[in-house]
Amino acid sequence: MVQAYILIQTEVGKAATVAAQIAAVEGVTLAEDVTGPYDVIARVEAANVDDLGRLVIARLQEVPGITRTLTCTVVHV
Repeated sequence: MVQAYILIQTEVGKAATVAAQIAAVEGVTLAEDVTGPYDVIARVEAANVDDLGRLVIARLQEVPGITRTLTCTVVHV
């Protein structure tokens, strides 16, 4: 299981809508609108790195209102 945090920038005024839409996507365990340089932070899970990439590129980046994403994979050192 691969886990990651996705830091998301949105169009102005779209954070709450984007967070709600992302929260409904399979593989997303948490999505909240936040303050700071990013507008939404989502925690996601996938079976492997390839599935994680597909989740971010094919599912999350297609949500209207998203302008940029940054994927931060969880590591256990």
